[in-house]
Amino acid sequence: MLDYVKMILLKVSFNRALFEKELRKALKVLVPTDMPDFRSWCYQQFGRIYRRVLKRVFGELQLG
Repeated sequence: MLDYVKMILLKVSFNRALFEKELRKALKVLVPTDMPDFRSWCYQQFGRIYRRVLKRVFGELQLG
């Protein structure tokens, strides 16, 4: 599932709203043990263009 989620995010990364939507969906389907690697991968791949989105979405994950 992790590889599938990564592929989807790469494909939708041209659009901020779509990227955020798919990121939120990804966090619902991934198992907790995948989260640290997934979070690191997201920041490496998209940190320059979507840092705010990543901080918001991953921050909400930690609060919830």
